[in-house]
Amino acid sequence: MSFLRITSPGDFPRNLRGGVIAIGNFDGLHRGHQAVLGKAVGIACSKGVSASVLTFEPHPRTVFRPEHPVFRLTPAPVKAELIESLGFDAVVEHPFSRDFASTTANRFVDDILVAGFGLAHVVTGYNFHFARDREGNPEFLRNAGERLGFSVTTVEPFQDEGGETVSSSRIRELLSCGEIAEANGLLGYVWRVRGEVIRGAGLGRTLNYPTANLSLPPESALKHGIYAVRIRLEDGTLHDGVASYGRRPTFDNGDPLLETFVFDFSGDLYGQEVEVFLYGWIRGEEKFGSTDELVARMDRDSEEARAILANFGPEQGLLPLAQP
Repeated sequence: MSFLRITSPGDFPRNLRGGVIAIGNFDGLHRGHQAVLGKAVGIACSKGVSASVLTFEPHPRTVFRPEHPVFRLTPAPVKAELIESLGFDAVVEHPFSRDFASTTANRFVDDILVAGFGLAHVVTGYNFHFARDREGNPEFLRNAGERLGFSVTTVEPFQDEGGETVSSSRIRELLSCGEIAEANGLLGYVWRVRGEVIRGAGLGRTLNYPTANLSLPPESALKHGIYAVRIRLEDGTLHDGVASYGRRPTFDNGDPLLETFVFDFSGDLYGQEVEVFLYGWIRGEEKFGSTDELVARMDRDSEEARAILANFGPEQGLLPLAQP
């Protein structure tokens, strides 16, 4: 059976009922999340039952503070693909709203977990809270499970090699500072963005540096600068490149764009849905006094990007490896 993306527990297939459910927002699907998800898959395999994820869309913080939307590390389609790669059978992307947030903890358990999934086991992170006024927590789930016939596993915080807890907010901060290598280390895979290639002003082509341009969401906090990247095209092929994210201060200081120059490639990418993987930081965005100075710097940027990417295998870091 192929992996399923579902928006309602009411659509959860009968053949997956009685399985293990991991619950959480899981934005970023970082190493801490992978510890939770890896535990869920392991339990499901040991019991010979299905493994699914219950998450929520849009991000709850964006619902409560729409004027300050969350910088999403993994939009729903990307998160679903990463979840699938970890061995799950399905993800339920439950619609999140203020009305849903007023659901009581008992109703959440009865209507969603038991009636919707017919679950045998729940796995959550140590700090998981749910339902109205955050009244639901792992202890509440354990007590409910004793009454209703399901088990609960809580996974303790995952710490990095320096003893710090891995969190989505910490990774967002690193990306906002251009610390892409450290962010990737906490994620356990290479961070990426996805979108349709749009037309820019054509400035890169006049400099012999044609680019594939993506417009990132307005809430993106990625630091403006130059990155070593790989780009995956619609045909599935991967290509090395160098990308600039910013406002092009040498020319128009316009809206931010991610502009990727694809090495050793010629072709029309307009309209293609592509994915850009960020492997390394090269420098911040700069304003140059002339196009000659800019092109000379772009030549050096390309050399640095090739050197960074030479340290990685062709598909290294594209998918996460669940923590034990």
